[in-house]
Amino acid sequence: MAKWHHVAAALGLAASLPWYAIAQENTGAPQPAEQDERVVLEADYVYEVRDENKLVAEGNVEALYQGRILRADKIVYDRTTEKVRASGNVIIIDETGSQQFADEIEVNSNLEDGYAIGFSARLDQGATVAANSAIRQSNGVNALDQVVYTACPVCEEDKTPTWSVRARRAVLDQESQMISYRDAVIEVAGLPVFYFPFLAHPDPSSDRRSGLLIPSAGNSSKLGWFYQQPYYWAISDSSELTISPMVTQNVNPMLELDYRKKFYSGAININTSFTSEQNFDSDGELFGEEKLRGHVYGSGLFAINNQWKWGFGVEHQTDDLYDRRYDLDGQDEQRGLYASQPRRLLTQLFAIGQGDDYYTDVALLKFQGLRENDDDGELPTALPVFYGEKYWDLGNMGFASVNASSAILSRDLGEDSHRVSVGADWTDLNILPGGFTFEQFAEVRADYYGLDEDVSGEESVSRAVGNIGGKLAYPMIRPGKVIDIMVEPAVMAAWGLSNVNDDAIPNEDSLLYEADEASLFDANGFGAFDLYEGDGKLAAGITTRAVWKSGPSLSATVGKRWRSRPDNAFDPVSNLDGTSSDWIIATTADLGELLRVDARARLDEDGFSLNRIDAKLSSSYKRFRAIAQYYKVDERIAIVGGGDEGVLLRGDIKVTSQYSVFFGQLRDIQSNLNARQEYGIAFEDECSRFELVYMRSELQDRTLGPEENIQIRFSLKTIGDGAADLGSIVAAYSPREMLPYAVGDLNSGMTALMRCARLQDLYGPAV
Repeated sequence: MAKWHHVAAALGLAASLPWYAIAQENTGAPQPAEQDERVVLEADYVYEVRDENKLVAEGNVEALYQGRILRADKIVYDRTTEKVRASGNVIIIDETGSQQFADEIEVNSNLEDGYAIGFSARLDQGATVAANSAIRQSNGVNALDQVVYTACPVCEEDKTPTWSVRARRAVLDQESQMISYRDAVIEVAGLPVFYFPFLAHPDPSSDRRSGLLIPSAGNSSKLGWFYQQPYYWAISDSSELTISPMVTQNVNPMLELDYRKKFYSGAININTSFTSEQNFDSDGELFGEEKLRGHVYGSGLFAINNQWKWGFGVEHQTDDLYDRRYDLDGQDEQRGLYASQPRRLLTQLFAIGQGDDYYTDVALLKFQGLRENDDDGELPTALPVFYGEKYWDLGNMGFASVNASSAILSRDLGEDSHRVSVGADWTDLNILPGGFTFEQFAEVRADYYGLDEDVSGEESVSRAVGNIGGKLAYPMIRPGKVIDIMVEPAVMAAWGLSNVNDDAIPNEDSLLYEADEASLFDANGFGAFDLYEGDGKLAAGITTRAVWKSGPSLSATVGKRWRSRPDNAFDPVSNLDGTSSDWIIATTADLGELLRVDARARLDEDGFSLNRIDAKLSSSYKRFRAIAQYYKVDERIAIVGGGDEGVLLRGDIKVTSQYSVFFGQLRDIQSNLNARQEYGIAFEDECSRFELVYMRSELQDRTLGPEENIQIRFSLKTIGDGAADLGSIVAAYSPREMLPYAVGDLNSGMTALMRCARLQDLYGPAV
C-alpha cells in the first residue's frame, strides 16, 4: 500500500533540520541539497509569523529531501507544538516513485504519528485507494475511514471503475502487509454485488499474505446449492496452505486442502480433500454406506546434486467417481517421471541421474483404475522399473552406447513377471559423393523374463534380439528469391533376428505403440521392450518442405514399411501386422496467424481407404481465434472395437476491445452425443475478467449422467479470482442486505479517487 507515512518523514525532517529556502515568484527546478541531511524548499513566499511562533511557505511549495518530494499550496511549521501541516493540492512522491494525494496532512515531529484529509494514492500493480481521512499510528497501523479501493484505471472522465471495494473503515497493518475492511461492499460497474462484514486481502506490494480468497458458490444437480470459501494461509516464507471448506444442500460438507512448500533442494505440492458421506448420483440421490471418502494428488522434486534428483507423485481416490462427483480438477496431470492413461491414477517414487555421457532412472509404480471395468487387483505394481545408458562419442567412428533395463511387476490377480535386459547399439552418419547421406546402425539386446508358470505355462523365457542395417537419403535443396524448396527421398533396410516374440512373454509396455512418421525409418518399430521387430524390413519415404521468404511454409512426409514375413504378435493397431504397413502421411501447412493445418493419416494399402486421420486447423487472425480438430479411427485398428470418430471445436471472437464470445464443443460422432459443450460471453479490461458460461455434457458414467449449468466466472486484479453460478449470486444476496449504510457516505472518498486533473500532472493525459 502507498506509504503515505513517508510524508511524515519528509515534513518532520524539514521541520527539525536547517532549511535551504528559496522564495521566488515562479517555481523552478529543485536545487540539489548541499548535504544529505539538508531539506531543499522552494516556494513563491517563505515567511515567519513570530507572534504565533510559526514558519510558513506558500505558493507552489516544493520540498525535496533524500529523493522524496512534497508539493502543496501551503506548508506551516508550528514550533510550539512541533507539528507540520501541508494543505491545498498536496502531492507526495517517495524515492520509489509512489505517489500520494491529499487535501491536508499533519504530522508530529516524531515522524510517526499523523493524519491526512481527502487522501488518495497510487499503489503497486496499478491499484488506487481513496479515503475521507487516514491516520497513521506509531505502531505501523494505518486507519482509513470511508474507503474506496480498486485496481482499475480511474482517470477517464466520468468513468466508473469496473469494480471497486467500498468500506466504512479499512486498516493497513504494515508489519503483516494486509488490508482489512469493515462493512465492505464489492461493486461491479458501480452496482453492489457482494457484502462482507469483514474482508481482508494482501497489500498489492506484498507477494503473499494470509487472508480470505474470493469464494465460489452455485448450484448443481448433484450437490444442490453449494458454497466454498477458500482461506489462504502463508505459513512461512517457504510454505503455504489453502483451506477450502465447502457446504452443500444435498450432501455433507467437504474440506479441500492445497499445501505447497519449498525446500533448499526442491518443492512439494499436495492437494487433498475428505468428507464423510454416502455415494450419490447425478440427481443428488444418496445410496450405499456412509463412510470417510476423499482424494490426494501430490508431487515433489528434489535435487540431490548437479546430476541426480529424486521425486514422487501421489494419486489416490477412495472411490472411482469421487473426483467427478465433487468436480475436482487435476486427474490428468503428470506428477512425476511417468504419465498415466486417462481415468487411471499413478503413484510413483523415482530418481533420475544425467551427465555428459550417461542417463539413468529408477521408479516404483502403483496404479489405481477409475474405469467401470477396472479391477485394481489386475493392475500391476512395479517394484521397480529401471533404465540406464552409457554412451561414447567415437569421432569418425560414430556413436556407441550400452544400456541395461529391468522391470519387476506383481499383481494380486493375474500374472506376475520380471524382466532384465542388457543391450548395446552403434550409429555412424557419413556424407557420400554426390550429396547422399548414409547412416549405418547396429543394435543387440538380451532379455530374460521370469514368469508365473501357472499362468504362462513356462517358468522363464530368454531371448536375443538385434538389428543391423542402414538408411540412405538424398537431400536436395533449391534456394530461390521467393521460395526455398527441400526434397529428401530416403530408404532404410535392416535385418533382425527372427522368431523373437515368444507367446509366453507378457506384453506390458507395447500395447499402444503404433508405427508412424516418427518411427518410419527405425529398425525396430516398437520403442519399448516386450515386443521387438526382427526379421528383414524395408522402409521408403519422401519428405518435402517449401519455405516462402514472406513466412508461410508447407511440409509433408509420405512413407511405407515392408516386412519379410508376418509376426502374429503384432496387432493391426501397431501398423506392423502382415508384410506391409499402411501408407503413412503427415503434413503441415503454416500460413502464419491466418491458418495452420496439421494432419496425420493412415491409408490402407489396398484401395487407399482411410484407416485413421487426425487433422487440426488453428487460426488466430485479428479478432478471431479458433481450433478445429477432426479424428477418425476405423474399427479394424481401434484399440476397443467399434471404431472412434469425433470433432473438437474451440474458439473466441473479440466483438469489441473488451467484449468477446467464446465457444467449445466435443462431439462424439460414433456415439452420437456431445461429450462437452461450452458457450459464453466475456468482458475483460485492465483490472478484471467476467465470463457468463453455459455448459452441458451428455456423458454417462455409471451413476453419473448428463448435466448442464450456467456459471459466472470472474477474476479481480490484486484481490483474487473465483467462480460462482449465476443463480447463486441472485439468490444468496439482495441489495438490502448488501448495503447496511448509504452509498453516499463514501462520496468524498470517491471524489478524491477521481481527481484526475492532479493525477495527470504526474501521469500525463488519460488514455
